[in-house]
Amino acid sequence: MSNLFKFLPSVDSVLTRLEEEGVIEGLPRTLSRDLVNGFLDVCREEIRGGIITEEKQLSSEVLFPRLTCHVRAGARPHFRRVLNGTGVVVHTNLGRSLLAPSAVEAVIEACACYSNLEFDLKTGERGSRYSHVEKIICEITGAEAALVVNNNASAVLITLETLAKGREAIVSRGQLVEIGGSFRIPDVMVKSGATLREVGATNRTHLRDYENAINEDTALLMKVHTSNFRVIGFTKEVSGGELAELGQKHGLPVYEDLGSGNLTNFSGLGLIREPTVQEVVAEGVDVVSFSGDKVLGGPQAGIIVGRKKYIDMIKKNPLNRAVRIDKMTLAALEATLRLYLDPDTARREVPTVRMITESPENLRKQAQALARTLRRELGESVSVGVREGVSRVGGGAFPEQDLKTSLVTVVPNVKVSVEELKERLLSCEPPLVARIEDDALCLDPRTLAREEYKLCVGAISQALR
Repeated sequence: MSNLFKFLPSVDSVLTRLEEEGVIEGLPRTLSRDLVNGFLDVCREEIRGGIITEEKQLSSEVLFPRLTCHVRAGARPHFRRVLNGTGVVVHTNLGRSLLAPSAVEAVIEACACYSNLEFDLKTGERGSRYSHVEKIICEITGAEAALVVNNNASAVLITLETLAKGREAIVSRGQLVEIGGSFRIPDVMVKSGATLREVGATNRTHLRDYENAINEDTALLMKVHTSNFRVIGFTKEVSGGELAELGQKHGLPVYEDLGSGNLTNFSGLGLIREPTVQEVVAEGVDVVSFSGDKVLGGPQAGIIVGRKKYIDMIKKNPLNRAVRIDKMTLAALEATLRLYLDPDTARREVPTVRMITESPENLRKQAQALARTLRRELGESVSVGVREGVSRVGGGAFPEQDLKTSLVTVVPNVKVSVEELKERLLSCEPPLVARIEDDALCLDPRTLAREEYKLCVGAISQALR
């Protein structure tokens, strides 16, 4: 065993060859050296462990392909692109909504150039970053005023901290939801300094439950839209309009956390009716908050809209400095909202809306095109088929509701199981995330662009090898 160590190549000789073959072009020398040292350490462990037992296993013909893969894998950014073959449109783990091309261009310009982020071009004085989007948000939603923070959890926090700190916020027991990452609405309320006052039962809450709970310590009435789960059967909940009337009667603001709130009516797709932001504002709810990067299809943001009286109070909260949005978010959000000025344009140009509203007929054609590409490029190494299936909206929106789609099925004909193929695809470049159904790897064209089909072929080809 000890004799094998002397056959390991020197770090400098390896670096020279990597440079000659262009493997480490543009890579910092220190990183290249660290990656080579790491690979050679692996080789030493394999010698000690009896995996490498012969001199020929340390020849350049055997080592260099492995070394090249190791260096290229180590040189890749940790945060990078993946192919979404799952059919989940707003996939939280894969970055939620894709931005429209105009939003991407706006972000690039905001990053590459100076801007009027907080500069008033009319007066030449300091301006407000929120002025770039407040007017258009109000135009689209019908609200009197608006504010944007870095996500909807922040929107809930700052709204409650402003309007209910040290006092009671009344909310239905059935709406104390848990959102992604184990964050719970009651925990956010506690952090805000508001005291949670639960009313009603898990499945039924009446208007009288809210009214009976109102006392001198009550600061606001709160409604949380249960966008990420569904209670069915013997149920009852109070509408935003009913709460608004009760709030007016007692001089209390009404706040609704709409969660993944949308600006588009998707009911024509066979999905259960979800209230739009515009409808909730029209009901008379005083303050409404929702996410920017879910079914709206924009960047991560928490958008707060409502009566100017309350929005102005939230704007003045010192906490606003800690949760404010940056220039990239602002640029992407304004560009996305501009598309919503015309609903038809939004359906065409906002990727999230376009994918959700894609027709089953078009998806079948796309699946057939993807299947043809896979058969042509991969040949006899796989069996490829097309069958009916379902997609999901994702992002905590429209829970347990299916969108009709067509799935491309892939079954390896080589000595690789479907489970192993799925796992190997995560190590490809770019990684391909898929799902398994009925013993086949399934790709949903709803979340794959046509220009990504060849990348899918390349990933599967890599994985099979």
